[in-house]
Amino acid sequence: MAVSTHGKHFSEIRDIAMTTTKPDTHKTLDSGISLDIDGMTCASCANRIQKKLNKVEGVVAEVNYATEKATVQAPRGMSADDLIAVVQKAGYGARRTAPETPRVDRADVIKPRMLLAFALATPVVAVSMVPAWQFAGWQWAALVLTAVIVFWCGRSFHAATWANLRHGTTTMDTLVTMGTFAAFGWSVVAMVFGHAGQIGMTHEFSFALGRSDPMGNVYFEAAAAIIAFLLLGRWIEARSKKEAGAAVRALMEVGAKEAVVLRDGVEERIPAGELSLNDLIVVRPGEKVAADGEVVEGHSAVDASVITGESLPVEVSPGSALVGGSVNTTGRLVVRATAVGSATQVAQIARLVEEAQTGKANAQRIADRVTTFFVPAVIGIAILTFLLHWGFGSGITFALTAGIAVLIIACPCALGLATPSALLVGTGRGAQMGTIIRGPQSLEKARGITTIVLDKTGTLTTGNMSVLSVEPADGFDERELLAVAAAVESGSEHPIAHAVVTHAVEKGHRSAASASGFTGVPGKGVTAQVVLDGGEPHEVGVGSRVLMDDMGVGVESTAGVASDVIGSEVFVARDGRFLGRVVVGDQLKPTAKRAIARLKELGLKPVLLTGDNLAAAKRVAAEVGISEVRAGVLPQGKAEAIEELRAGNHSVAMVGDGVNDAAALATADLGIAMGAGTDAAIAASDITLMRDDLLSVVDAVRLSRATDSTIKSNLVWAFGYNVLAIPIAALGMLTPMIAGAAMAFSSVFVMLNSLRLKGFREEKRDV
Repeated sequence: MAVSTHGKHFSEIRDIAMTTTKPDTHKTLDSGISLDIDGMTCASCANRIQKKLNKVEGVVAEVNYATEKATVQAPRGMSADDLIAVVQKAGYGARRTAPETPRVDRADVIKPRMLLAFALATPVVAVSMVPAWQFAGWQWAALVLTAVIVFWCGRSFHAATWANLRHGTTTMDTLVTMGTFAAFGWSVVAMVFGHAGQIGMTHEFSFALGRSDPMGNVYFEAAAAIIAFLLLGRWIEARSKKEAGAAVRALMEVGAKEAVVLRDGVEERIPAGELSLNDLIVVRPGEKVAADGEVVEGHSAVDASVITGESLPVEVSPGSALVGGSVNTTGRLVVRATAVGSATQVAQIARLVEEAQTGKANAQRIADRVTTFFVPAVIGIAILTFLLHWGFGSGITFALTAGIAVLIIACPCALGLATPSALLVGTGRGAQMGTIIRGPQSLEKARGITTIVLDKTGTLTTGNMSVLSVEPADGFDERELLAVAAAVESGSEHPIAHAVVTHAVEKGHRSAASASGFTGVPGKGVTAQVVLDGGEPHEVGVGSRVLMDDMGVGVESTAGVASDVIGSEVFVARDGRFLGRVVVGDQLKPTAKRAIARLKELGLKPVLLTGDNLAAAKRVAAEVGISEVRAGVLPQGKAEAIEELRAGNHSVAMVGDGVNDAAALATADLGIAMGAGTDAAIAASDITLMRDDLLSVVDAVRLSRATDSTIKSNLVWAFGYNVLAIPIAALGMLTPMIAGAAMAFSSVFVMLNSLRLKGFREEKRDV
């Protein structure tokens, strides 16, 4: 089945969705301005920029440290340049996001400085730790090497500190600069004004703090190791961010760079960016479809995995809808462009995923508020630690190094990375599977869902009419019944007629009969003259029970025909005799039963909500294992049914096809739209499933829970680390070097924990 857009329904669905109340729904930032931010080094930087932007009247901004982007809703008349000026006044760089302009890889920028820092820090630490290696004048060599590390390798920390101090604020970089300058500066003072610079001086090294002569010791190893470890942490963090965002970058890069257009019968190759609506695009085997479009000529199999996550190609023919970025695998196609550039589905999905990664969970907002006063508090604790240890006789060496350790170990990077790192990986993995999560609010809602409401047609069932049963009357066989029915129905465009003809062809009975002299009976059926196997023509009627009554054909007394009807009945009579009936209806999706069982295992109560009749709804519910059924419900009534469930203390997720379920999707606590990328789904849902498979609902719930759980574990670690580490450092139980390593690897732990989501496994599709 080809990917479908259903664009003609969008305006109607959007109106329904926007006028339906949905508690705590996400903000749509589609009309906002996206900025790339330069110069952020920690979560405090992001909070500062966000605070400055939000002080501008009418501006609502979200700044994400992990993606290094600001997403801003600005009042009419305010330009991107105005917002960029605000960011620059705060001491940072900014530019309007441009997809065609690649971002500088921060990992590549950091790597040379990190490698040099370790190359120089290794001998400094080694000679400082092992007295036997302390050659004559070793401390002066350590001074030179450490100066290069502190002032060149670590210059980004100090530049950020200075920029922030000029604006009257502090960040994590302030702690790093104060700690390293204190360790380096005190060592220089001890060498110049004390006896630490004497040739032949040696001292022991310990991982624990000691109470030695303050003017006879140097702490170059602490300053050097701190910078080296922090740069290593920053490099791993940058690499992890790049890896985590790979899925979204892949989405944005899948489009074709060029397209062959057909103009006045002549093929012309042009850049894809020059395509216009209604252009005819020629797509040969192996080429990408350069825009969303509709096939007007040709038959082929198309790989649409870029959108659906489904690896198997789908057959397309004239009238089939295609999504830009799909790969044509076999025949030549001519495609009419229906959406180009930023209006294509891939571009919209990439934007939605990026916006999701910009959002913040409620728990992260608390963490952000903490970081705004965290750095000044840590500076105060470090000063207090120094004064108390010195005042109680621990000695200035012990007091100074304890204060430095507090400054270093308390850096709140892990807090700032907790949510965005998990969102980067989780939403990226979802995009790979065709699951578009709209943001952290959606993840938090998914965690608390207790009831999941499912539409029937197009959700549990295929939405396509097919023959459910063929029931010949006594004295007739299936072949004869199907051949006669198909011959008459071949003249109709009705979906039921199409299902009967298709079934007859599949069974090999279509060619056994021919019909002529068709006469339609409005609302009842059709009559025709039918010749079977080259014999005499017969008067045949195919249609409803009412048509049979009009023809004087008795149906109820015919053996083999049940009275409890599920589906649409097609009765067939020939020359006044009843031949039997064909029951046509919608079929279950292959994975529906298994998906419902898995949802139950996840602790969710399934409810079937449909506009179909009660008998058909109960049959479907019984087949898949749903006990609660609400049938005969109109689209607006579905929203009311959702409200009733929510009023009963249920946290409700609604799964629909995104077309006639828009009001219910918007009303539910969590809207999950299935519809192969419909505009309606994007407009009304919290989670959009591009793959037309009910197991994708299970995947979406599991991925949402896994991502939310990762965010929570990240925050617990980050808070717990600082709560435990600061008192340990303040008690003098850590050297600054060990504190620097611990701080760096706390951020690395958060990133590595988030990257575990890349291994999220989909439900197996083999049934």
